[in-house]
Amino acid sequence: MDKFDKLSGIAAPLPLINIDTDMIIPKQFLKTIKRSGLGVNLFDEMRYDDDRNEIPTFVLNKPQYRDAEILVAGDNFGCGSSREHAPWAIKDFGIRCVIAPSYADIFYSNCFKNGILPIALPQEQVDVLMKDAEKGSNARIEVDLEAQTITSSDGEVFNFEVDSFKKHCLMNGLDDIGLTLEKAASIESFEAQAATARPWV
Repeated sequence: MDKFDKLSGIAAPLPLINIDTDMIIPKQFLKTIKRSGLGVNLFDEMRYDDDRNEIPTFVLNKPQYRDAEILVAGDNFGCGSSREHAPWAIKDFGIRCVIAPSYADIFYSNCFKNGILPIALPQEQVDVLMKDAEKGSNARIEVDLEAQTITSSDGEVFNFEVDSFKKHCLMNGLDDIGLTLEKAASIESFEAQAATARPWV
């Protein structure tokens, strides 16, 4: 998993509440077990018409937001089913950070396990960043995970809270497998002792 420390990027504004995981990645794209290749179908039903042509008014189809790395969204982001394909699609598109007033719990946890930083801020602060994001590619928002700050393009700074364990994992690029591998020496030592003590196992 990629490490997350500091990010300075274009933020795309998506001022919708209750964006569920089916909106993020519709059910017909859940057949794969690969984490790559889903970015093209992120927000599929909002990005394309019935003939698979891009809808030019959707934010991520606009030229100034095609390289967005931050998404500023509405309340209760990631609600609905617990599909992990949702953060896979977000990450594969290139978005590393989502800023919203609140999240569904499972989606929130899945973000950290897939290298995405979900930040919850009070609505009034999200409103400021949403307006900032509407400036397009000329406005870059900076996210500093170590300092736990967000800096708008105008220099306004907001502090955010994050669980210390999740912060450690994200800053060090550790998913569940990575956490286990950190204990590889201890696991091998235990297995060697167990084999000696119980050779019949």
